[in-house]
Amino acid sequence: MSQVTPENTTRTQRQLLLVVGLIVVLAIGPTLFAVADVLGRPPDSVGDGATFVALTFMTALGTIVKSPIRIRSTTHAITWIEAAIVIGLAVAPPAWVVLATGTGVGIASAVMKLPAIKTAFGVSKNILVAGGASAIAVAVHWQWPPVGLAELVTLLAAIYLVAALLDDLLVIALASGTRISRQFLNNLDLRLAGFGVRFVVALCTLLILRADPRLLLAVPPLMLSLHLAYSARIRGRTEQQAWQRLARTTDALNVVDLDNVLTTAVTQAAELFSADEVEIELRDGGRTVRGGTGGITFDGPTGTPTDIDGTVVPAPLEGHDRSVDVGTLRLRFRGPVQLSEREQYTLRTFASALCTAVRNAQAYAELARAADEHAYAAAHDALTGLANRRHLLDKGTEQLSGRHADGVTALVLIDLNHFKEVNDTLGHAAGDQVLVQVAERLRGAAQGSDLVARLGGDEFAVLLRGLPAPAVAAHRAETLLAALHEPFELDGMRISVEASGGISVAPASGGVVELLRRADVAMYQAKRAGQRISTYAPARDTADLGRLTLGGELPRAVADHEFVVNFQPIVDLGTGEVTSAEALARWHHPNHGMIDPLRFLEAVERSGLLPAFAEAILDQALIAAAGWRDAGFDVPVAVNVSPRSLLDARFPGSVLARLRAHDLPPDRLVLELTETLTLSQLDVVDRVLSRLRDEGVRLALDDFGTGYSSLSLLSRIPVHELKIDRSFVTTMESSAEAAAVIRSTLDLGRSLDLDVVAEGVESEPQRRALWELGCTAGQGHLFARPMPAGTLLAALQRGSGGRPGTLAPPLHDAGAVIRLTQNRRPGGRSRPDRLPHLPA
Repeated sequence: MSQVTPENTTRTQRQLLLVVGLIVVLAIGPTLFAVADVLGRPPDSVGDGATFVALTFMTALGTIVKSPIRIRSTTHAITWIEAAIVIGLAVAPPAWVVLATGTGVGIASAVMKLPAIKTAFGVSKNILVAGGASAIAVAVHWQWPPVGLAELVTLLAAIYLVAALLDDLLVIALASGTRISRQFLNNLDLRLAGFGVRFVVALCTLLILRADPRLLLAVPPLMLSLHLAYSARIRGRTEQQAWQRLARTTDALNVVDLDNVLTTAVTQAAELFSADEVEIELRDGGRTVRGGTGGITFDGPTGTPTDIDGTVVPAPLEGHDRSVDVGTLRLRFRGPVQLSEREQYTLRTFASALCTAVRNAQAYAELARAADEHAYAAAHDALTGLANRRHLLDKGTEQLSGRHADGVTALVLIDLNHFKEVNDTLGHAAGDQVLVQVAERLRGAAQGSDLVARLGGDEFAVLLRGLPAPAVAAHRAETLLAALHEPFELDGMRISVEASGGISVAPASGGVVELLRRADVAMYQAKRAGQRISTYAPARDTADLGRLTLGGELPRAVADHEFVVNFQPIVDLGTGEVTSAEALARWHHPNHGMIDPLRFLEAVERSGLLPAFAEAILDQALIAAAGWRDAGFDVPVAVNVSPRSLLDARFPGSVLARLRAHDLPPDRLVLELTETLTLSQLDVVDRVLSRLRDEGVRLALDDFGTGYSSLSLLSRIPVHELKIDRSFVTTMESSAEAAAVIRSTLDLGRSLDLDVVAEGVESEPQRRALWELGCTAGQGHLFARPMPAGTLLAALQRGSGGRPGTLAPPLHDAGAVIRLTQNRRPGGRSRPDRLPHLPA
């Protein structure tokens, strides 16, 4: 940001005074020369005296009749003086013209009551113009009357060109601090037209003098008419340029950073209104900024005085309806200034646009602040301030993607032994204090590159990054557990807490989830062996060997239809009515029984069987939805989608074909997306999602709440629904941060017209608290655990309290429920919020 200091402004004023002084000094030369010439050859008749008086009068009239142009607090004028000078050179000696010019300008300045410095500047400037024109007249041997018309035109053009250049370019450019080249190009067409008009008037006047001096009576009306026409054209051009500058200025205010808005407003307003200083005072925060065309000179608290004295033109920063007032805009001028009616309207328009820009910038800043708080709450444990499980998974994934360059990555999982006894004996408040102290000790024992996290309950994890060798992980784990060896101080008591730790080094595949699983295996190996720390050993990991076995059985499982789907209903929190159901995939293994998807989904995605698996799950979900509809319960079904499926251009066609095969409208299907989608992947999946949405399939964003990633996804993916992660619902009654995240998610859903579903509703207090916050839909064990399609149909038919289609009693009596959020779908059911598990 460029800064214009008060010292720079004072220096500019001194330079301007020096320029005026220089012009006065330069004018002394032509004046002395003219006085000496007149004294040497004084007027010798009444006619000569009349001529001098006529020249003086003509110069004074040319000074008074002018077209004003304001530059900051100084008004410069385009006058007819050069025409009077050129005409004077035809009828009087050059010295007379110089003295008559100075005398006439002085008289006109006295009549207009100009300040002394402006009078000195005007007299000196025009003496220089007259002197320059006289010098050219002498140089070209100007004599009156000329021999022929061609000679008259040629000599007059040379004299007039010098006079016009001196009058309209050099002096105004110096006085306004503008470069001569820029001054020359500014309004060049109007200047050329003005030069031409005044030249023609001077030429016609001389021709009249040559023919019959009595015809000069017609010259003043002609000059006045031309002057009025030229002045009107100047005003029209000035207004046109002013509106164009206003349009450019308001466009420049369309930025979301408040500092940029204020800087742009100050610099543009200073140029738009030719103000010496522009001040913006904001009511919120008591902030004031000042500056000029060069940038901001002050940015601080309201009430600090300014160095600029003179005219102040205020304008309130309010909307067109005057319902909002965010502050005041002030234009300051060093001298007396009266804005024209057009400038006053422009100022009001500019102030209204600035008001809108400031409000937008302030709203964006508030949204960014809320997003920061949301992101922090979503990534940190509310009790200890440590990273939570999600943050650990994100950072672990990021670390593992570049671990070859950064060294070895390892994870230490720490579990407090017999911590339940602390809670049972001393209470949960005391247990929370112990957890906070454990977090502080682990944070203190960890190194700067480590990430300490609380996974939940009494379980902690430390991500070790950039290790020189795998063996170093064991030494670092010993240091972490040693920090917990000393007893904890708790309300005057000393409590000893034992802990067990498991270590795993980053595997070649499987990612951070596998790293965490292996550390968990190692920790329980340590507990069983009575050791404090154990390092993961693949040979003792029966679960891992079983996973490899399951991976080899996937082709048979797909062919034999061993994958089945259970459904967990989503319920209207107010009425207890089922609004949709989420499909959850399970593997019904002939030997191992029902297998959770966490054990096989990753293998499915790597195996190449993802399309077949996804189609099988989607088919079962749609068959269930069709069966419920035929039984009288039009319940949409939600299916989770693997990010890899969205990279397949054939996926939308497959989904739509399955919908047609089961005779289901597209809006009866909700596809649930995860926040693991990256922005780079979004470029690929845009076409897939757009086609599905255009066909009527609904989209939902699952486990919403990771802050910027969520906001980024919302700006790119046109979803219909948001799902609040169960971790926030679980802790909402004890954590103000979790409640704030839920509230902000609901506010966001309302502002974007999105449905919001709360996951993990386990109790009636949670249900009621969510309802009172404005959440109208939820799912969890309070209503039903995942169940087969037939079991869910039977539950719908049985209903709650004799009300088919419900799984819980209403929170209020019939007719007492006031719907505050979320639109209702045709048919009386809320829009669905949860999706089934379609991993590809």
